[in-house]
Amino acid sequence: MGIGYWIIIGGIGLISMLVSSKLKSKFKHYSKVHLRNGMSGAEIARKMLQDNGINDVEVISTPGMLTDHYNPAKKTVNLSEGVYNQRNAAAAAVAAHECGHAVQHAKGYEWLQMRSKLVPVVSVASGMSVWVIFGGLVLGAASGLGYTVAVIGLIMFAMGTLFSFVTLPVEYDASNRALAWLKNRNMLSQEEYSGAEDSLKWAARTYVVAAIGSLATLLYFALRVFGGRN
Repeated sequence: MGIGYWIIIGGIGLISMLVSSKLKSKFKHYSKVHLRNGMSGAEIARKMLQDNGINDVEVISTPGMLTDHYNPAKKTVNLSEGVYNQRNAAAAAVAAHECGHAVQHAKGYEWLQMRSKLVPVVSVASGMSVWVIFGGLVLGAASGLGYTVAVIGLIMFAMGTLFSFVTLPVEYDASNRALAWLKNRNMLSQEEYSGAEDSLKWAARTYVVAAIGSLATLLYFALRVFGGRN
C-alpha cells in the first residue's frame, strides 16, 4: 500500500473524528435543552408517524449511543437509549429525523428506494474491494490479468462510493421533513428548534465527510490502476 493511500486514509480519518466529536458535543449540549412540552423522543416519533398517517411502523428502543436508525424491512424506528426516553431538543431532532425515513419509505421516496437496492450489493462488495484492487496491483496493473482484477476491484469500490453519495439526499431530506414537521406542528420553542436544527446539521456532515472520503480514495485507486497502464 503506497504512502499516498495512508495519507488519504489518515486525513479522512482525522476529519471524520473531528466531525464525529463535534456531533457528540452538540448532542450532549442540546440534551440539556429540555422540552417545554415534556414529550420523550419515543412520544415525538409516534406523534410524527401518526400525523403522517403511518400506522404500521413500530417505535422501539435500541442499545447504545447515536445508534438510531429506521429499519425498512421490519418497519421499525429504532431509537437509542439517549433518545427513546429523553425529553430534550437533541432527542426530538433524532426521533423526528428517523421518522423522516419512515415517511420517505411510505411515500416511495426515489433516493431511499435507490439506496435500498444498493444495500445488498454494497454489503458484499465493500469489504472485499480494497483487497481485490491491491491484489490486481500486486499482479501488475500493466498486465492483462492484474489490470482486469484491479478494475473489478475499482468497480466494487465505486459501488460503495455511489452508495455514500446516494445516502446524502436521503439523509438531508429526512432532516428537512423532520424540521418542517417540528416547526409546522409547533412542537418546539424557538430555542429548542434551533438546537434540533443544529444537531441535524452536524449529523449530516458526518455523511458528507464519508462521501468525500470515499470519492478521494476511489480517485487515488483509479490513478494507481490506470496510471500503471502508461
